Parts: sequence; structure tokens; C-alpha cells
Amino acid sequence: MTSEYCLTVRDVPIATLGPAKIPSPLMYDKGMLDTGKVLLCLTHEYDEDLQKPQSFFFEEAGPRRELYFDPGKTKCAIVTCGGLCPGLNDVIRAIVLEAYHAYHTPSVLGIRYGLEGFIPSYRHNVMELTPASVEHIYQFGGTLLGSSRGPQDPAEIVDALERLNVSVLFVIGGDGSMKAASAIAKEIRLRNLRISIIGIPKTIDNDINFVPQSFGFDTAVDKATEAIGCAHVESLGTPNGIGLVKLMGRESGFIAAQAALALREANFVLIPEAPFQLHGEGGLLPALERRLKERAHAVIIAAEGAGQHLLQKCEARDASGNPVLADVGALLKNSISEYFRGKMPVSVKYIDPSYIIRSVPANANDRVYCGFLGQHAVHAAMAGRTEMVVAKIMDHYVHIPLEQVTKKRRKLNIRSSLWRAVLESTGQGGLAGMLPDDDKA
Repeated sequence: MTSEYCLTVRDVPIATLGPAKIPSPLMYDKGMLDTGKVLLCLTHEYDEDLQKPQSFFFEEAGPRRELYFDPGKTKCAIVTCGGLCPGLNDVIRAIVLEAYHAYHTPSVLGIRYGLEGFIPSYRHNVMELTPASVEHIYQFGGTLLGSSRGPQDPAEIVDALERLNVSVLFVIGGDGSMKAASAIAKEIRLRNLRISIIGIPKTIDNDINFVPQSFGFDTAVDKATEAIGCAHVESLGTPNGIGLVKLMGRESGFIAAQAALALREANFVLIPEAPFQLHGEGGLLPALERRLKERAHAVIIAAEGAGQHLLQKCEARDASGNPVLADVGALLKNSISEYFRGKMPVSVKYIDPSYIIRSVPANANDRVYCGFLGQHAVHAAMAGRTEMVVAKIMDHYVHIPLEQVTKKRRKLNIRSSLWRAVLESTGQGGLAGMLPDDDKA
């Protein structure tokens, strides 16, 4: 976007532990260590609070000439939190290899089973991570360290960091984990300690604010596309066959939208941001009936957070503090069966590949991405940066404050070109709720 539309410029400051005075051991040309600021013009697709395009000066990620920590005396720790996601092991591996081979740090600790691993009452032992111990973990899904959900006392966590003599903590996790990292950093400030907290945002739903694509998302779309292909085959195998696929996406429909476009076999894509109706004018079920009469088969993709307005609201929350969702898959399957009873025979094949998708190893694109994130996280930490995450925006790796990424969850803009492409691919633009009210003719 041209600068004439981005007249307002904001600097994005990053917290530091103090002046960097120690020469870097990295053997690069000095020009490669002169990382500075990047000017990027962002729109509301990055942050809903941006009513008009705005320019930001981000601190560019990468190595610095001077370091805050003395590499030979610096102990690091890594913790993975929340649900599984492709690429977790790749990020762990990248951090360990960079810390050992580039900076020659003496120790990298792996905290077992999320933030629980800091709390003595859980009795989880720490792991010593070395290049040898992480050599082959990229071949496997999940996380070598294990994970858990739920809050833990920041004071107890900082107590553990002090006991372990940790100078740098890398937190790999989603929205809740980044909020926990922020709380840990606040406790560190209160105690006037010099411990760096660096986040690597992880969410398979791709809903981290200010981060256009999180690691693991590319792999998730790959695997989701396979499930959609299977649903399409199933729908063709019987008269009036309906392939119904439920994909991850609590509050955002990025996986559903992207996977639908990757294969273009879906006839209906339902996401949380576009509240659909089942019956009446513009309803899903009458549209599905028309589709079956014309083509005798159909494929429906539903993000797990879609249709919650049609289901009984549950007040319960999971260990991460997220509302427990009602099952949109069951709603659709039962509603379809009931609607067509006595009208025409239909065969619904319901596929929920969620745990398969999140548990697989990362694909090549995500591995490259994870490698950069891990490397840049170590560069930032050694230079004394703290209370920040590493992210990729418009092909630039930059530093973003924790407070920025935890402000809200990112959602799919149903005025965007991405959603318009979904509507064109499926032909579902006539359904109620697919566009904002003020966009309707």
C-alpha cells in the first residue's frame, strides 16, 4: 500500500533489560548485524482497531553487534503451552541449535508439561536440551517437552527461574500463553530481575493479533485439505451424499476458508464470523436441498466455532479459560437428517480430523518458518530484548510487544478478498449472514 494512504506513523517500542555492551561472537559481516527498523503499512486485517491504514516502525528481527547477555554464562529455558500444533518440535530444535552453535551458551533447559513444570508440587523434572537430543525431533508431531493448559502462579514461576538460574525464557504458545508470559514478565519487573521473556506465538487457528500467519497453519491447511478431499469422495459414492467436515477454528475461520480454497470442492463453508441460518430465506438447509437436486452431492465445511448462536450456550470454560463450545458438527448432522426426513433420502458422512491435523509433523514450509522464528528469538534474547514476540509481517521478521498480540484474537474479515474468494468458489453468497448487513444490496 502506498505511503499516501498511511500518513500516520507509530513507533513500536520493545522493552530491553539494559544497554548491550558485549561484542557478538557471530562471525558475520558487520553490515549484517546492523539490524534496524522496518516501516510497514498495516490495515484492519492485522488489527481490527485500525479504522484506516496506518504505518508502523517495527524493530527488525535478527542478530545485533552488541549483546546484553554474556553467551558463555547464559542459561536458557524453553516451555511449550496449550494445545498441540505442527512445528512445535521444529521451534524447539531451532532455539537449541542457535543457542549452542551460534552463541555457545552452556545450557538450555526444557520445562516439562507446560507451566506446570515450574511448580514444585507437580514434580515434573526439567530436561537438558542439547543438539544431540533434538537432532531428529522435527520428524515427529507434538512437542518433545509435553504441554498443559491452565494458569499457574507467576510468582512461583519466577521463583523457579531464580532457583534454576535461568536468564532467558522462551514461551511457545497461543493467546493464553502469551498472556501468561506477560504476567511472568511483570513479576520479573517487580523483583527488578534481569530475565528475558521471549514469546513465539503458536495457534493452529491463526488468530494471534498482528500476526498474519502463525507457524503450523500451513501444515494444518494441508491436512484439512486431505479431509475435504475424502469428504468429496464419500459424497460422490452414494445418491444425495453429503460430506460434512468439522475443522478447528474457535473464533476464526482461517483454516476452513484456506482449506476450502486449496481444493475448491466445498459447496458451503461455515465460520464463526459469518452467522448462518438453518431455515427460511437464505437458510443453509433449503440451499443444500437445491444443491442436491441439481448435483446429487454436496460438501460442507464447518469451523468448530461456527453456529454457536444456534446452540445452547454453555457457561463452562476449559483449563485455558476458553468457553466450552457446543458441537456444531452434531447440530448440522442432526438438522440435515431431520430436514430431509420424508423429502428425499440423504447420506451424511461426518469427518472430524481435528486431533490428526494438530498432531502431525510440520511440512517443509512450516519447518523453514519455525527455523527463522527460533533463530530470531535467540538473537532477540541475547541482545537483551524482553516482553516481546517474534513474528513475520509482509515477509519481514519483526519484534512485537506482548501487549500488542494479547489485546484480542484475530478474526477473518468477511469484507476481505479471502472471504470473497470463498463465496465465489462455493457459490454460497446468497446465504444469510455471509456478508455484513451494510454490504447487502
